[in-house]
Parts: sequence; C-alpha cells; structure tokens
Amino acid sequence: MKMKEITELSTDELLTKRRDLRQESLHLRLQQQSGQLEQPSRLRLLRRDIARLETVLTQRTKQAEKK
Repeated sequence: MKMKEITELSTDELLTKRRDLRQESLHLRLQQQSGQLEQPSRLRLLRRDIARLETVLTQRTKQAEKK
C-alpha cells in the first residue's frame, strides 16, 4: 500500500485497515510457526504497511492536538 493511498483514507478507515492488517499478520505468523507459510515476504510487507498506517495516525493526532 502506497503512502499516497494511506493519506487519502479517513481516520476510521485507517483504524479498520490497521486492525485487519494486524489480524492478517497474526495468522501469517501462526502459519510460519507451523511451517505452512508460502510467502514469507508477505510478513515484511505487512509490517511496513502497519508502520505506515501508524505514522499517518500519529501525525493526525498531533495535528489535532495543535488545533
């Protein structure tokens, strides 16, 4: 997911997306532990997407505090 796409989402959509990505990450980690993970690179991509979402959410909360 590109940063431009993330910044265009509303805060509620970002929170929902973050929850979904974290849940998917959990499932992939469980698959990895059981040896059934087919795409190990997907874990890295999920971590990066979650970090991008967290960054945008943090920026928005800081902007809201300034106002």
